[in-house]
Amino acid sequence: MLNRSILGITCLGIAIASCSSPTVSTVPPVPEAVAASPQGFRQTTVLTGLARPWSMAWLPDSTMLITEKTGQLRVVRNGKLDPNAIAGVPEVMSTGQGALMDVSIHPRFAQNRLIYLTYSHGTPDSNRTRLARATFDGKALRDLKVIFEVTQAKSGGQHFGSRIVWLPDNTMLVAIGDGGNPPVELEGDLIRKQAQNLRSRLGKIVRLNDDGSIPRDNPFATNPNADSAIWSYGHRNIQGLTFDSNTKRVWSTEHGASGGDELNLVEAGKNYGWPIVTYSQEYFGGEISQERSRPGFVSPKTYWTPATAPSGLTFYTGDRFPAWRGNLFAGGLVSQDVRRIELDQAGNVKSQQSIKIGQRVRDVRQGPDGLLYVLTDASNGRLIRLEPTGS
Repeated sequence: MLNRSILGITCLGIAIASCSSPTVSTVPPVPEAVAASPQGFRQTTVLTGLARPWSMAWLPDSTMLITEKTGQLRVVRNGKLDPNAIAGVPEVMSTGQGALMDVSIHPRFAQNRLIYLTYSHGTPDSNRTRLARATFDGKALRDLKVIFEVTQAKSGGQHFGSRIVWLPDNTMLVAIGDGGNPPVELEGDLIRKQAQNLRSRLGKIVRLNDDGSIPRDNPFATNPNADSAIWSYGHRNIQGLTFDSNTKRVWSTEHGASGGDELNLVEAGKNYGWPIVTYSQEYFGGEISQERSRPGFVSPKTYWTPATAPSGLTFYTGDRFPAWRGNLFAGGLVSQDVRRIELDQAGNVKSQQSIKIGQRVRDVRQGPDGLLYVLTDASNGRLIRLEPTGS
């Protein structure tokens, strides 16, 4: 069915610093307005019966893998969901936001059969985000090994992240959450302050080799006062991460607390401000910070208040939606939609369109067929395909 629930509002043109700028703009970014799209589309439900799905990835033969929150890795072949979960998945702590999170395929999967999983591990009193690698033989994971983890154990079930993105040099970026909201503490202070601690992996994007080792050219590799895995910092809880192969830009969507969700253009070595500068408010009311920007911190390209709770992000490069090529697509848990975000050549947001889904959106990806796929976060979760009309 063609989605016609699109708001026709004039776009607000606010100039924001481009990715090459070393410091932030002092002009506060504002939520971009929603604009209509010339591209017609319909939504087709491909699958139902998924148990809180979190992420999806495709093998070279177009077989799809889907993670489910409580620790199942599912396989979809020819549009059919295998009733049997894949064996060999690590034990997952699924308390609160804890989950079997991202699944990602090695760029040379056809040769090495390697897949990667991020997940929360431990107990409610002592847990962390882990990254594991395994060989997939078509039915089960073999030789699974934890290749990276957050070194500090935390309590509670909040803010694990976590998404994986591959760069052209076959290194990967892995997003890790800040650990939680007040009153959660670590080392005698609010845990969210770890996002500014360069010795901590909480609230960071890390860059790793495919075996989990740390590249020697990471931005803090020679800094004795920093964890050499860190690629960028000052993040709250990234659940959307994607790479634009045309411009070589990395984009993320990041949960705020009460409002202040962010779209960021992420660069190596940069500080994205959390919790020192933010448009977000405390859940219980009041300011987290009175600062919205500061020299030396990177401002978001746009932010969302009220919160959309962004999860899942993809940069569209396909040919099935010509009018959408070069756009970002960001899922929303609270907004229950997918935001189509149009960018200019400098990477600034020109306009947005809300594609209403009607369920919490956990992930959105471009498939190998050039279509867009959406996972909904529900006990009877759906896999939805966006298709062009008139084709």
